[in-house]
Amino acid sequence: MANHKSAKKRIRRNRRVTERRRARMSRIRTFATRVEKAVASGDSEKAQAAFKEFQPELHRGVARGLLHKNTAARKLSRLSARIRKMA
Repeated sequence: MANHKSAKKRIRRNRRVTERRRARMSRIRTFATRVEKAVASGDSEKAQAAFKEFQPELHRGVARGLLHKNTAARKLSRLSARIRKMA
């Protein structure tokens, strides 16, 4: 257990940051799931619309330091390839 004032403050700060990051990652995963479901259903237009909503959300995660930019690029590339294959 932390005894110093600065260590206690750091614990409080880490808790807030962790909550924020969890919420953001959860939001990104939700958007990804929407795209996955649309692709699985076979609806090309719905998949493209979900993908367009997912893109900025993923890039926002990169900007906030949640994801590496190559990870985001890989996810986008793989999803867009699956959507293109549908059409």
